Amino acid sequence: MNLSVKSQENMAYMLEQMQKQMQVVNTGVMRSEDFDVDQYEDLKDLYEFVMKKDHFSVSETEGIIQELSELRKSK
Repeated sequence: MNLSVKSQENMAYMLEQMQKQMQVVNTGVMRSEDFDVDQYEDLKDLYEFVMKKDHFSVSETEGIIQELSELRKSK
């Protein structure tokens, strides 16, 4: 997968991988259709950070979820 290409498909892939890495049960905040491609670079930066870590504290997980919430499209 070429993550240098901005696409909804790549965003879905990154979110899915972050869910697995962080072992997120409630994935409502991580639905790819809730994100705009304009936020791609920010999401990719967060993805790269998450994928480098093996374990997450509760506060780290909350912080990442908060970042994702802020990147979501306004409804």
